[in-house]
Amino acid sequence: MDMREVFTIDGRRFSNMAGFYDEVERVFTFGLDRKIGRNLNAFNDILRGGFGRHAYGQPIHIKWLAYEKSVRNLGKETMDTIVEIILDTDHSGHDCTLERL
Repeated sequence: MDMREVFTIDGRRFSNMAGFYDEVERVFTFGLDRKIGRNLNAFNDILRGGFGRHAYGQPIHIKWLAYEKSVRNLGKETMDTIVEIILDTDHSGHDCTLERL
C-alpha cells in the first residue's frame, strides 16, 4: 500500500456548505494570501494539491469524521456529489481515497 498523506475532515465542525468550505480551507490549505473558491469546482482543484498542505498531484487519503452527520446536515445528494468528486481519479487530476468514519 502506498503511503498517502492523511487529511481529516471533521463533520462535527460544520453544518452547512459555508462551514464545509471553511473546513476544507482549514484542512487542505496553508499560507495562502487569498480565500479559496466557495464551490465544488474549487474543492476539486484543492484536492489536486499545491495549496500549501500537499504537493500538486500528490496522492492523499481523506478521513471524514462524523460522516453521517454531514449527510444529515448537507443532504445526501450534496454529499454524494462531494464523494464523487473525491473518488473521481479518472477525470479530476487528483488521486484521493476516502474513509467514512
